Parts: sequence; C-alpha cells; structure tokens
Amino acid sequence: MKCAYKESLRYIENARANLALAGKDDRFYADVKYVQTASGIAYLGMLKALDYLFEKRNIPKKRGRKSIEYYQMNLAKLDKKLLNHLNNEYTILHIEGNYGGITNIKAIESGFDDAISIIDYIKEIENKE
Repeated sequence: MKCAYKESLRYIENARANLALAGKDDRFYADVKYVQTASGIAYLGMLKALDYLFEKRNIPKKRGRKSIEYYQMNLAKLDKKLLNHLNNEYTILHIEGNYGGITNIKAIESGFDDAISIIDYIKEIENKE
C-alpha cells in the first residue's frame, strides 16, 4: 500500500467536494444527501489509513469485511489517542453523518478533524520509509 497517506487524503478531498455541494443554511448543511455521501467517503479514507498502519505494525489481516470492533481492538493496543479519534469519527461520520443524516456543520467538521488526525499519523510513518 504505497502512498497510503496521499490515497487517504484524496478520499478526504473528495468528501470535502461533496460537502461543498450540500450548501449551507445557517449552522447546518442544506442537502443531507451530500452530507451522507461525504461522511461515508471520509470514513473510508480513514479506514484506508488504518489498514496501512496495521500492515506496518504487523497486525494480522482479517479475512472478509472488517468490523469496527476489529479496528477498535487493534488500535487500542497501539495508540489510545488514535482510538479516541476513531471512536469519535465512527460515531459522527459513519453512524450519524452517513446513516443518521445529521447536518450540523460543527459536528461534521469534528468528524473530519478526527479522520484527518488519523491520516496525518500515517504520514509520519511513510516519511520514515
């Protein structure tokens, strides 16, 4: 998984482009469809970053679809701060943004900030290679 940082960041950029299409209405995004799409894309970008991190830390890959528990359990062994970012990002972007349809701008931005924190962490790992 070469250039995992750039690939994960590309997901975030695509997600931000979707958010721009949502428009704003005071403290909320105007179109929930674009917020849901953007939330899902940002979440996937963060998972790409975690997959790279786990590969570099020799964490065994799980066959098939990985659950959030797989990521939480393994990240808990590596870095509690990153686990906090994961849990916040999972709740805000995946559950509430993607499925729940929240449109609060500050909440969505908080989820994006957590995803970016995880992605930035792998940048340091790539730079050491």
